[in-house]
Amino acid sequence: MRPKKALLATATLAVALTAGMTVALAPMASAGTTLKASAAEKGRYFGAAVATGKLSNSQYVGILNSEFNSVTPENEMKWDATERSQGQFSYTGGDRLVSHAQANGMSVRGHALLWHAQQPPWAQGMSGTALRNAAINHVTQVATHFRGKIYAWDVVNEAFADGGSGGRRDSNLQRTGNDWIEAAFRAARAADPGAKLCYNDYNTDGINAKSTGIYNMVRDFKSRGVPIDCVGFQSHLGTTLAGDYQANLQRFADLGVDVQITELDVMTGSNQANIYGSVTRACMAVSRCTGITTWGVRDSDSWRGSDNALLFDGSGNKKAAYTSVLNALNGGSTNPTTPPPGTGVDTTAWYVLVNRNSGKALDVYERSTTDGARIDQWARNDGAWQQWQFVDSGSGYYRLKSRNSGKVLDVANRSTADSAPVVQWSDGNGTNQQFRLADSSGGYLRLINRNSGKAVEVQGSSTADGGNVVQYADWGGTNQQWQLVRVG
Repeated sequence: MRPKKALLATATLAVALTAGMTVALAPMASAGTTLKASAAEKGRYFGAAVATGKLSNSQYVGILNSEFNSVTPENEMKWDATERSQGQFSYTGGDRLVSHAQANGMSVRGHALLWHAQQPPWAQGMSGTALRNAAINHVTQVATHFRGKIYAWDVVNEAFADGGSGGRRDSNLQRTGNDWIEAAFRAARAADPGAKLCYNDYNTDGINAKSTGIYNMVRDFKSRGVPIDCVGFQSHLGTTLAGDYQANLQRFADLGVDVQITELDVMTGSNQANIYGSVTRACMAVSRCTGITTWGVRDSDSWRGSDNALLFDGSGNKKAAYTSVLNALNGGSTNPTTPPPGTGVDTTAWYVLVNRNSGKALDVYERSTTDGARIDQWARNDGAWQQWQFVDSGSGYYRLKSRNSGKVLDVANRSTADSAPVVQWSDGNGTNQQFRLADSSGGYLRLINRNSGKAVEVQGSSTADGGNVVQYADWGGTNQQWQLVRVG
């Protein structure tokens, strides 16, 4: 990414997760007719970089809302936008983008916490320990402000040098010490435990010295427990595509991180549509490639000017490249979001639980982190308050831990009565916090409480946002059936 002139979604596979359970595949979805619908059917997102100043343009917003289910701020969350004066933070632009995303069912990629460019003047003039402390404070404050609202952060952007060295870029941040990237990731994890943490860079599309230097850093981080979840490949492309593009994505995925195409644009010409299609097919072929973002919406919005590098022309019309991407999405394989049959639930993974009756996700009401907060259903957005991890209690029972709060599903007051509310509570491993997974048809599961023997259900078979989640006698209704979609 040059200095910018500038939910994931429903998977079609669901698997019963305890040993010996019969497993069925969910019905195959029909071909999507928009980028976001097609990507969602394959367990991925399709996003765009957004300038909030253009949210007043009806054509721009119409395309954005109809075609994309993820947004990345072009500039609104960068250092010079959020902390113009040291210690004085402003989030107006970022908050506006987040609000638009939430109102339209989109996830948000945060971009970018630390970068050698677009630093405020006061930071440009700092060095050494003073700069290190200021940088880590910036990460902490910004990530804390947006906690629970960001799907993935570009924690560090473009820290590696171009050319054949494979080494770090010389910058004021690098001169604070070689561990500055690690320190930034650790600070981001502490500030927002629910967000995926990414490293992002350009000219890394194929296997070369620069991408290999980043690969070695990621491998080192994974071996030492440094919190890194994903790697972003900007993919600002010309008229050709590296022949080992997919292989490069795959080698990073094999390290145990997600990979994402984060800033895709392609120079106009006879090969533009083919390159767009090839990039999309490469992502679809790598199970841990979780989504694609184009850097802008229309050609007239692109930082690349006359390159006409995007999927919609300046008048908002779909280009041949759009059709190529949509066909590649529809022709791709579904992202395997759940474990294979008979392997047991993955206790290291995070899942969104989607109700069969309503299509909405199990959700902590108003993103609360307090004991006793009620559990409801809400339109799926893959926020941390909709992500759950299965914690093994033994004997086939699990606690379901919220990524947002760290608390677990709990039947209030250890009730054994029908319609007793399901809440979140600090993890005491009580039987009222333990659930087993019972198979239902079509790849859906019921959650049966160990204390009461009752099932987790959406009360009254509601299909509305905010519908209460309670326990009730297990009768196998669709409002008691949940699809587990792996999101991390």
